[in-house]
Formats: sequence, C-alpha cells, structure tokens
Amino acid sequence: MSVITLSVNGKEVAIPEGVSLLEATRAAGVDIPLLCHLDGLEPVGACRLCLVEVEGSNRLMPACTTAASEGMAIHTHTHQLLDYRRMAVELFFAEGNHICAFCVANGNCELQNVAVQVGMDHSRFPYQYPQRVVDASHPLFAIDHNRCILCTRCVRVCDEIEGAHVWDVGSRGSHCHIVAGLDQPWGEVEACTNCGKCVDVCPTGAIFHKEDTTAEKLRHSDRPALLKAARDEHVWRNQ
Repeated sequence: MSVITLSVNGKEVAIPEGVSLLEATRAAGVDIPLLCHLDGLEPVGACRLCLVEVEGSNRLMPACTTAASEGMAIHTHTHQLLDYRRMAVELFFAEGNHICAFCVANGNCELQNVAVQVGMDHSRFPYQYPQRVVDASHPLFAIDHNRCILCTRCVRVCDEIEGAHVWDVGSRGSHCHIVAGLDQPWGEVEACTNCGKCVDVCPTGAIFHKEDTTAEKLRHSDRPALLKAARDEHVWRNQ
C-alpha cells in the first residue's frame, strides 16, 4: 500500500494513498464538525461542515469527499472556516423547526452537539417556520420532517446497508424533503423491513421510535436490544 505525506494545520502526517482529507485530519488528531458523514456510508458532503482550506486552491473543499494527495497543505480551523461553520449551523436551525425542549433527541442530538462545538447560541437569520408534517403511519417508528436536516443518512443506510431502498429525496430547493417509497405514507411502503437502521443513524430527532418521548432517544450503542424487543412485540401482537 502506497503512503503519502501531507500537512494538517502545519503538522505533517503520513496516510495511505486514496483516503479522504477527513481521514488525514483524524490522523493528525484534529476534530472537524460533521453531520451528514457516518463511517461505513458513502460520503456525500451534504452538510458542508467539514470544509477545509487547501493551500493553492481558491475554494473550500469538503474533507469527507476530497481525496488526499501528496504534498497537500490543509487548514481546518481558520477564522473563515469557523465563521462559515457557525453560519451553516445557524441556517440549519433557521430553516427547520427545531424545538429542542420538546424533541425526543434533546440531550442526545448531534445537531445540538455541533451547535455547541461551533459556539452557536442563537441564529442571526430569520426563522422560516416551514409547514411540515409528521408521518406516524408506521407501526413502530415515526418521522417528523420539522426536525430533518436532509443529511440523507437514512437514505444511504437503507440503500447501502439494508438494501431496502425505502427512502429518497423528493422535490427541489427549499421544498426538498425525505420521501418514503413513491412518496407514500411510511407505513404503506412494503419494502420497509422494520429494521430501524434509519432511526439509529438519524443525527437529530427526525426519525424516532414511537415509544420515545421528550429527551428519551437513546445513544446508538443502546439501540439494538430495544429495537429487537420492539420488533418482537410487534410480531407477537400481529400474530
């Protein structure tokens, strides 16, 4: 395996050829905010929080989808990047309806964590208050589009890991939203296997277990046993 050398914030690191700039920053011990990225899923660069500066380039590069190359010099925490990341998080809050006090993920939300990480305590942008719906047609889970940030983790895990292809992104621009099946109620999509992977990978409280109430979303490591119990109960009740 070929090895390349580059610098991250002035620190030289050696990494395998073909890996991303995100892996290079991790090798250098640098933590970059992430929302759409999840190890094991195809990177898409949707949230734009992992943008970095590359010397010699006049544009910011998404670390998760940009391949590292020999001799690169990248910077991860310049004033420009810090301001940009805070602005991006503020826009996430302004664009959606994120009422943390009433969310199942309150206290265990990646969007909350990133807001703290970038130093956001309010949004400078006017809130849009979009009219979005909650789909609770599935017997075990529900999706609240008010909390969705379009990271597409649910789309990718269902496609790449479960192979069920339940989720997709519909419409355009500010009207983009996650759709189930052929834009059907989730409970009517026969392809859904009730696996709950979309619930586990959701960084906010957008997709959740119906039995969860305010601040009751569990960490990913605690989910498997509860999910199995919920599936077993659903099967038992419908026999």
